[in-house]
Amino acid sequence: MRLTHTRGLDTLTSTLHVNLSKMPVRKIPKSHVSITGRHASAKSVGPADFESLLEADHLILLDFDRAVRAYEAQPVRVPVPAKKTSYVPDALAHFHPDATGSIRPSELIEVKPAALLKKHRADYAPKFDAARAYAEERGWIFVLKTEQHIRTPRLDNLKFLRRYRALDVDPADAALIAKRFAAAGGRCCETQLLDPSTIGEDERLRLLPVIWHMVITGQLVADLDRPLTGDSSIALPPISP
Repeated sequence: MRLTHTRGLDTLTSTLHVNLSKMPVRKIPKSHVSITGRHASAKSVGPADFESLLEADHLILLDFDRAVRAYEAQPVRVPVPAKKTSYVPDALAHFHPDATGSIRPSELIEVKPAALLKKHRADYAPKFDAARAYAEERGWIFVLKTEQHIRTPRLDNLKFLRRYRALDVDPADAALIAKRFAAAGGRCCETQLLDPSTIGEDERLRLLPVIWHMVITGQLVADLDRPLTGDSSIALPPISP
């Protein structure tokens, strides 16, 4: 499989070999200082353990990112020659092909609060340099993510919507919602679609969770990078050519 990505005016082509391991290389111990746990996800290859709430939030973003094919937590052990030790980044994400068939490089990801990055910059530098080199050798890229990248409106929306993903929806209700969107020109907002002046309260309460289920499962489309409200624009997905 050929991978093409562009940096400035240069186009680099490399062969992508994704060898998904089955278990993390590092087991996160229980801690009395930080929040640790395990995130349940069908996209995770092996256990998706985290050792901070920021890492847990990042796993939610990976889980609901439709571009992500699979990811591994605590994925690889990177040698750090400058410190004569090794270092384990937080995640490794692999991606689906895009509409043109190209696959973006897998991302070796480190999650850290911005304040810690600033405070321990000198200590982290050799580890991150080693991780960048390790990733580049494999056709990946090394990415640092802080709360500025993770604690976003998208995360808030996903935390709200994820409770509706496994909702047992009556197909007739989903068809009714789709029909109402089509009648509105394919785009509408929840408050207009389920206007209390046009439908009863019981019907509104039954259909509202169906709308959120259809959004989180991709049957309806909303801009999740903006706070989701009853007045947010929601649309039927575009028809593929």
